[in-house]
Amino acid sequence: FTYIKNDGSPECHGSGNLLEFAGIREQQLDRISARNPCNFTTRVYGGLTQPTFNNNGSMIFLDLSYNLLSGTIPNEIGTMPYLFILNLGHNNISGTIPQDIGKLKGLGILDLSYNRLEGSIPQSLTGITMLSEIHLSNNLLSGMIPEMGQLLTFPANDFLNNSGLCGVPLAACGRDRSASSNAEHREPHNRKATLAESVGMGLLVSLFCILGLIVAVIETKKRRKKGNALDVHMDSHSHSGSVNTSWKLTGAREALSINLATFEKPLWRLTFADLLEATNGFHDDSLIGSGGFGDVYKAQLKDRSIVAIKKLIHISGQGDREFTAEMETIGKIKHRNLVPLLGYCKVGEERLLVYEYMRYGSLEDVLHDQKKSGIKLNWAARRKIAIGAARGLAFLHHNCTPHIIHRDMKSSNVLLDENLEARISDFGMARLMSAMDTHLSVSTLAGTPGYVPPEYYQSFRCSAKGDVYSYGVVLLELLTGKRPTDPVDFGDNNLVGWVKQHAKLKISDIFDLELMKEEPSLEIELLQHLNVACACLDDRPWRRPTMIQVMAKFKEIQAGSGLESQSTIATDDGGFSAVEMVGMTIKEIPEGKQ
Repeated sequence: FTYIKNDGSPECHGSGNLLEFAGIREQQLDRISARNPCNFTTRVYGGLTQPTFNNNGSMIFLDLSYNLLSGTIPNEIGTMPYLFILNLGHNNISGTIPQDIGKLKGLGILDLSYNRLEGSIPQSLTGITMLSEIHLSNNLLSGMIPEMGQLLTFPANDFLNNSGLCGVPLAACGRDRSASSNAEHREPHNRKATLAESVGMGLLVSLFCILGLIVAVIETKKRRKKGNALDVHMDSHSHSGSVNTSWKLTGAREALSINLATFEKPLWRLTFADLLEATNGFHDDSLIGSGGFGDVYKAQLKDRSIVAIKKLIHISGQGDREFTAEMETIGKIKHRNLVPLLGYCKVGEERLLVYEYMRYGSLEDVLHDQKKSGIKLNWAARRKIAIGAARGLAFLHHNCTPHIIHRDMKSSNVLLDENLEARISDFGMARLMSAMDTHLSVSTLAGTPGYVPPEYYQSFRCSAKGDVYSYGVVLLELLTGKRPTDPVDFGDNNLVGWVKQHAKLKISDIFDLELMKEEPSLEIELLQHLNVACACLDDRPWRRPTMIQVMAKFKEIQAGSGLESQSTIATDDGGFSAVEMVGMTIKEIPEGKQ
């Protein structure tokens, strides 16, 4: 908990400087005497969320808004690594925003609005990847808003009424602004252009515009004729007793020179012909995966860099504008636990997406097909993957604008890079396909058997809490080493039902034997993670945690809190709503309050 001492006058009414941050534990709060008679209190973040403590004495929420606090924000604020919400809004705080706020890597909400803060927005804020809300309006801030990280995703309202502030999402900075300012102070003789000169220039410009328009219309008609002649088809032939496929283009060489729309500088000059060459005409030998949205090919470019190319399934709708809009949105989403979209290309009816290549493929292959992957995951690696996947999903749910629901979270969509870091793939794909083809049913876009939450079968309505359920299944896979559906292991049941049955008998039988052989003392930590999975798998979506709450639980486990004695799971109503094996609970937040 963070206790803030106040040195205001006897009539302070909440005024005074922020003098000292002192860490104290929850059980010591009642022993703190009042510093002065003004009855100054620290308000903890209200609403549905209760004051949250963890065992190392850190406070997650700190709200000092709507007081008369003055002075500067102390640099020591950066020594509170577990701080999730910091609200100092509606005070008289002056000075600059400390660079050390950027050290609060777990910060989700920052409100410094309605103060007298000066200077620029620290570049360090761009490194806070969990930031979902920022409020800096109504200050005296100046300079350019850093064009990096989460700051690019927030609306203009969060920065308004700072007269010296500029840059996205506000007005542009630099020469345009200074030029317009200088223009207002130019000498009168600069405005003495004659009427004849103005009319002459106007006519000349109009003439050029008309000629340009005529040329553009003619060129457009030519391109349409060439486009109609484009024939993209698959050519099947036999090779070594197997049927392979390759692509051929006839009728228009221009298609080969179509540039990719890219989001990375090294790929700016990439063309459709380069993709054909890199995949040997999208030959089966280059195929590395297939999914509900299309096939994925491994491609080595001329500069020897390796990328993955997804060839989307053909759709019946037109959807060109929708496709481009969705691609531009997805291409801007960057996070260390997401597979980045590097570029895309449209050729005829084909839609090609270029992604960063993930060396070790999918978690499904690595976890369930060790002969194919050649990798054996110990618990440290599995824990790292679980946390990384949770972090990526939390980013999609809480940090993207608009928020993104994955709709098909599963182990085959969790890819592993060269460091075995989890990267979520196919985010935004379900929304893309539904936008491009309204004939696709919701059930087609709502997940994979074994991962689908029970409410989807009733409403077919996707939600963030549905993603949480699917993540819970992935976490069970990491803990048990079993697939979500397997007739040999479960018969007509699935992994969730199997775990529910074993929880009533001997819970240690749930865990992967390879993990228990590795280190028998792991059982306590495995039970802690099983508790998180069970909370995610509650049949009632409103009782499931958010992904930010899941991340908070992982942090508590890492800090050493959690299991002490009990080691059984109690269930009610056929779900996992009452998990008694762990002395910690996950706060409930109704769907409409997230």
